[in-house]
Amino acid sequence: MKNVPNKTIWIILLIVLFFLLSCASTQKEKTESRDAEFYNNRGVAYGQKGQYDEAILDFNKALEINPRYALAYNNRGNAYDYKGQYDQAISDYTKAIEINPKYGLAYYNRGIAHNNKGQYDQVISDYTKALEINPKFAEAYNNRGNAYNKKGQYDEAILDFNKALEINPRLAEAYNNRGNAYDYKGQYDEAILDFNKALEINPRDAKAYYNRGITYFNKGQYDQAISDYTKALEISPKFAEAYNNRGNAYNKKGQYDEAILDYNKAMEINPRDAMPYNALAWLLATAKELRIRNGEKAVEFALKACELSDWKNPNYLDTLAAAYARLDDFSNAIKWQEKALESPKLPDRTDAQQRLILYREHKPWPLD
Repeated sequence: MKNVPNKTIWIILLIVLFFLLSCASTQKEKTESRDAEFYNNRGVAYGQKGQYDEAILDFNKALEINPRYALAYNNRGNAYDYKGQYDQAISDYTKAIEINPKYGLAYYNRGIAHNNKGQYDQVISDYTKALEINPKFAEAYNNRGNAYNKKGQYDEAILDFNKALEINPRLAEAYNNRGNAYDYKGQYDEAILDFNKALEINPRDAKAYYNRGITYFNKGQYDQAISDYTKALEISPKFAEAYNNRGNAYNKKGQYDEAILDYNKAMEINPRDAMPYNALAWLLATAKELRIRNGEKAVEFALKACELSDWKNPNYLDTLAAAYARLDDFSNAIKWQEKALESPKLPDRTDAQQRLILYREHKPWPLD
């Protein structure tokens, strides 16, 4: 038997060594991949418990191990979004999309973050991209419809809600949102039908009761509005907006004591919401019953509403003017009424101008 040349032996050894190194490298990659997946999954679990800081730490670790882990970027974006850190969320969703341009869920989630920032054109763009990737994404149609609603494009919104309901006829949220669009268009009966349908699907939907209450209020059916707001509050006792709106309905019915109780409850639940301060100020300044009027308190609440809204809401400036007029402080009444009228967003301008005339005559509104 011939001896194997030394050169051949070395070649065989090199092949064996290369094979072993390849196996080790593959094993290391598998281990790292498992480690990255572990941190990602634990981060998701933390997120589900509302422990977003811990979740972010785990997603960071997953991304240290695998910087191309699109899912971890997406999930970290979700954690940032829940924390209200929308710019960081958008950055992470964008990174996930750079890694995987067909990642429809990342576009969807980025749309949510843009929505939270009030960037509705970007919202529509992201949901449109998500729908190009997945044309059966009912929730993306629903959310894009909401963005159109926010932009006042109600017909486009309704088309999107229709499409969402074609895909998923049990999507109560889409009925609820389409009802809102019909309400904005003044099609109150159609709106009520949609809210009814949402409540058939989910009888515990406080928002659907609340929205139907708004529509009944807009129709002048205040008893039905009060009934719906009350039902919403039975389901969700911390629903500050429902207290505020039920107060408005009581106010319309002349049940001022009940209205005042509801406005105060709304302020107690959410002291940073300007609406109930403004509503109570207007009631105290303009109530038909003399016993309810209180100019000093009206000014106090109106000032608070203006402060909370950064003095940018012309309705609240209009209320402040009426409150000062009730105190016989017509200099400030004229000042703030003129300021309110400078805004093109002030509704009922004719009435507001009539009030200004009264203030210039040193008369409050309404007259005693």
